[in-house]
Amino acid sequence: MLEATLVLGALTVVGLVILLAAVLTAPAMIVLALGTLLLGLALGVPTGLWYHVLLYRIVSAKVAVPPGWWLSPSDLHVHLTGAEQRRIRLWYGLGGIGFVFSVAGGLAAIVGLLMAR
Repeated sequence: MLEATLVLGALTVVGLVILLAAVLTAPAMIVLALGTLLLGLALGVPTGLWYHVLLYRIVSAKVAVPPGWWLSPSDLHVHLTGAEQRRIRLWYGLGGIGFVFSVAGGLAAIVGLLMAR
């Protein structure tokens, strides 16, 4: 469910980027896009890192964590109890939101740079 929400959020942001490209000048769009990218990194990197740390601590106490688990950490959610899922849910969501902001800001910056060209 959360993944579907993130995808819809990403599509909304891409639509907003297209709208902003029609409304803003290229330099203004580049500054706004880089701000969004930095906001996404500032939000997503620490919360995503903490999510991975918490998930590893919880799951490794129960089962052997496979190599490369961090590439698809949601596969490990089957080993979590309801209380443990609630414990990581905030960090999982904030990390995902930060990721979406980072990607949207990066795409908007690319569009702004192409417009300036």
